[in-house]
Amino acid sequence: MIYTLSLNPALDHIVGTGDLKLGETNRMTYEKIKAGGKGINVSTLLKNLGEDSLSLGFVGGFTGRELIRLVKDDLGLDQKFIEVKEGFTRINIKIKDKVETEINGPGPVIDKDALNKLFEIINTIKDGDYLFLSGSFPDTLGDDFYAKIMDRLSDKNIKIIVDASGPSLKNSLAHRPYLIKPNLRELEGIFDVEIKTKDDISYYGKKLREMGAENVIVSLGGDGAYMVNGHNEEFFKKAYQGKIIDTVGSGDSMVGGFVYGKIHDFSDEEAFKFAVASGSATAFSPTIASKEEIYNLYEKGEGYENN
Repeated sequence: MIYTLSLNPALDHIVGTGDLKLGETNRMTYEKIKAGGKGINVSTLLKNLGEDSLSLGFVGGFTGRELIRLVKDDLGLDQKFIEVKEGFTRINIKIKDKVETEINGPGPVIDKDALNKLFEIINTIKDGDYLFLSGSFPDTLGDDFYAKIMDRLSDKNIKIIVDASGPSLKNSLAHRPYLIKPNLRELEGIFDVEIKTKDDISYYGKKLREMGAENVIVSLGGDGAYMVNGHNEEFFKKAYQGKIIDTVGSGDSMVGGFVYGKIHDFSDEEAFKFAVASGSATAFSPTIASKEEIYNLYEKGEGYENN
């Protein structure tokens, strides 16, 4: 079984303005509302590939009810979102103009009863299952919340994927996550350095393995991606060429694609290639990529190189 956790999901209100003028009344040229959340994106990618998963997280108020409706009816995902007593699911406004601007809401207050309900579900996760811990969470939960979840599951053989940044990622490393996926900027932030070369990427990628991660993928944007696995084998994959439409969900598609590959007995090398194809296909699509779009890129196999 695959579980994905989005602790602070959102309704993404995407609007086009054409030519935004601050301090004036602007008219939208188009708008769209969709369920946002890194775990939700992972579950969507997996569903597109034919894999079932269970989406978990917290919701609140009328926006939370709408998010559940979108997850169930529009995306067709199985979910067990937990309703909190105070506040409402945040609305993130994404303004599409010459320069994209985002205004993100804070999210609801996570009460003790809601936390207990989440832990009750987490306690049912079994040996051999996968758990994605994706994205940020409300400040009230603390930077060690992912680490607490991992500690709770430490006596089980569960493959935990952590797609987070900053202290929440650092705090998870001692619990030996199966996979982490910082981007280049986040990798620089973890070690407070400027990374300029492939050798730098290799050095700090291996440092993350020394700190506890089994597999490390570093997304490099237009330069592709890097991976070091549990045997210290390294791979670089150049970026696929294509028209970028929307990069939202691209990183989530990468981690989802890697796990899909491993479930289907791909080698680490092939699972990594499939991960990059998944992320690129989503960037070249207005939505999370379809199975056909991903395989069309993966089967090209272009731009691959061992380190």
